[in-house]
Amino acid sequence: MVLDADAAYAALKTRDPRFDGRLFVGVTSTGVYCRPVCRVRTPRRENCRFFDTRAQAEAARFRPCLKCRPEIAPGLSLADSSRSLADDAARLIERSVHGGDATDMAALARRLGVTDRHLRRIFADAHGVGPHDYLTTQRLLLAKQLLTDTAQPVTAIALACGFGSLRRFNAAFAERYRLNPTALRRSRPASAAAPALRLAYRPPLDAEGLLGFLARRELPGVEQVDGLTLRRTLAWPHDGGIVAGWFEARFDLDRHEVALTAAPALAPFLGAVMRRVRQGFDLDADPALIDPVLARLPVAQRPGTRLPGAFDGFESAVRVVLGQQVTVKAACTLTRRLVERLGERIETPWPALTTLFPSARAIAAADPEVIGRLGIVRQRVRALQALAAAVATGAIDLDRGAPLEATLEALRSLPGIGEWTAQVIAMRSLAWPDAWPASDIGLLNALAPDRDRETAAQRSQAIAAITAQAQAWRPWRAYAVMRLWHQLENET
Repeated sequence: MVLDADAAYAALKTRDPRFDGRLFVGVTSTGVYCRPVCRVRTPRRENCRFFDTRAQAEAARFRPCLKCRPEIAPGLSLADSSRSLADDAARLIERSVHGGDATDMAALARRLGVTDRHLRRIFADAHGVGPHDYLTTQRLLLAKQLLTDTAQPVTAIALACGFGSLRRFNAAFAERYRLNPTALRRSRPASAAAPALRLAYRPPLDAEGLLGFLARRELPGVEQVDGLTLRRTLAWPHDGGIVAGWFEARFDLDRHEVALTAAPALAPFLGAVMRRVRQGFDLDADPALIDPVLARLPVAQRPGTRLPGAFDGFESAVRVVLGQQVTVKAACTLTRRLVERLGERIETPWPALTTLFPSARAIAAADPEVIGRLGIVRQRVRALQALAAAVATGAIDLDRGAPLEATLEALRSLPGIGEWTAQVIAMRSLAWPDAWPASDIGLLNALAPDRDRETAAQRSQAIAAITAQAQAWRPWRAYAVMRLWHQLENET
């Protein structure tokens, strides 16, 4: 943590939302730890201990506050810390917990190319606790949120959060939080029988820019932007089958939260849905780090710019491929036709939402001539199907937890996927905040507007010039791209 204890206490006294998710306070007189935005009476300075993470607070034997609910605090984006093995391991642990998958530390170490012992050592150095403690914290906090915000059976929650049995879950919950899971549920107000899940973010957040970007690219049948609300269908492969349903996410700008409701069919997978919504809206971004860097941009300031990310990494990548060398409107038309031809139907509460985005397996198996008749040129069909086949077989993982450089290298090896496509996929599907699609025509028009009938050499010089200019915006160049795109779209 950058703050010293006195500065941390000052942030606590003012309930500064900029430090939400970056700072937690353990109160020795109560044994509880809180977010800095907690609305209870501020504890005395001598009773406060400050922690970087929730796992550190729980390792020190503090239990989460029932008022401010540390489990809904925003997390950290990929560039909030260095890209070390420990950070990669933490993201993979969080992904496994929220995806409902088993987590084997020995397998995790092998995936990262280190020994189990080395992983434990570097993880403890970076995060203040061992990977097993970090895993337990993630599981218990997810369980606490589901107990509070849903009516799911306790047994179902225990299994969804990775506990092998109800007995093991009850023991872990009571040992960490000194509270029985059933007792926590009974403490919920009767009027909140099935409230929406709450996802917090750090203000400011440019909701107009974020939702406007999504609205201009709205895909009929799959998604709908309605004021501060996004509704959409969602599907992904799981254990050899398909998880499918819908969700509705509504911004509460006064509370700095998103209220999330999902289809009953997604109840066992709410952790995965929350994770996808957090990435899709970039709720873990920290404007206090990003906005000062973006102040150097030669465009109007938009505090709280977010990266519109991926609710489904493969879908976002397909839309990027279909957007090669065409306008946004043309790309949306091609994507709509693809959905109408290969997407599966689904029932939702809204007449406007009727279809699931086609799966990687469906696109890979489709007749190329069928895709071509949708108006998609042959080179693009080839790129789409190569991408779909790589994702369907697991050769490429389009998730923010995937290794960046290896994934970019695999993308570049596919036919029809060049550097621009790989960088935009990194920005949207992999949530990489320093992605820089240097050859993007929008960036060139915004940063080098005096070009006219340029030669290939002049274009290369312009790309080199704006890339050199963009060094000042690192490690947030993808956010700079969004600011520049917002500016161009507002001018047209």
